[in-house]
Amino acid sequence: MTPDPVLDDPVLDIEDVSVHYGEVTALSGVSLRLGTGTVCGLLGTNGSGKSTLFGTTIGLVRPSSGTVRLLGGGVAEARRRAAVAYMPQTEAIDRDFPVGARDVVLTGRYAHMGITRRPRRADRDAVDTALERVGMTGLADRQIGRLSGGQRKRVFLARAIAQDAPLLLLDEPFAGVDRGTQEEMTRVLHELRDDGRTVLVSTHDITGVERLCDRAVLLATRLLADGTPAQVLTPDVLGRVFGFTDAEEVAAP
Repeated sequence: MTPDPVLDDPVLDIEDVSVHYGEVTALSGVSLRLGTGTVCGLLGTNGSGKSTLFGTTIGLVRPSSGTVRLLGGGVAEARRRAAVAYMPQTEAIDRDFPVGARDVVLTGRYAHMGITRRPRRADRDAVDTALERVGMTGLADRQIGRLSGGQRKRVFLARAIAQDAPLLLLDEPFAGVDRGTQEEMTRVLHELRDDGRTVLVSTHDITGVERLCDRAVLLATRLLADGTPAQVLTPDVLGRVFGFTDAEEVAAP
């Protein structure tokens, strides 16, 4: 299934990408194009290649074959321009390290500061705006290690927002957060989409994909399905990947 219309000027253009780790195939001939102002859900089981796809997109993993282009240029160029923001699934945090939430968000502005990394008024304003958007203004000065898991997720999303990148890659942002935090983050991602940002988000929460995403792609080393959530999230398609046997299991929380 391929969504219409065909994109002539994609923000993200992955073409026939394969990745091998020795004899193990992590990705096989994956092609994906994303345009401006969309939230795309990336679905698949553990080991399906989702994190490898993210790593390839941001240049941490070199593809065995195929190409990745961001905003019409190469990955390295996009990273120099801070045109892609990446929120990894887990963050290594020293809970005793005396850094506040505001300082963590400020790291998203490093590419805008130059070699001195001295924040200007525009950087501070971007940080304050990002914290406000995720509802963390009141906890901006709290040590990052003293925040709950959901609060830390909001901080890391704020860091991605402050970077002001046109493309955001979010790896399992809803893992370990409560329903209220998930709904709040969904609202923020929709706002970013409406502002013209492009968001690729991996998630295991199948029940939330229709509410969150405009588009969904199903990955199992190769791309199995690509379309609207209603097209992809069918018992037949999901059954082949996740082992669901009927519609009730697909709908189960």
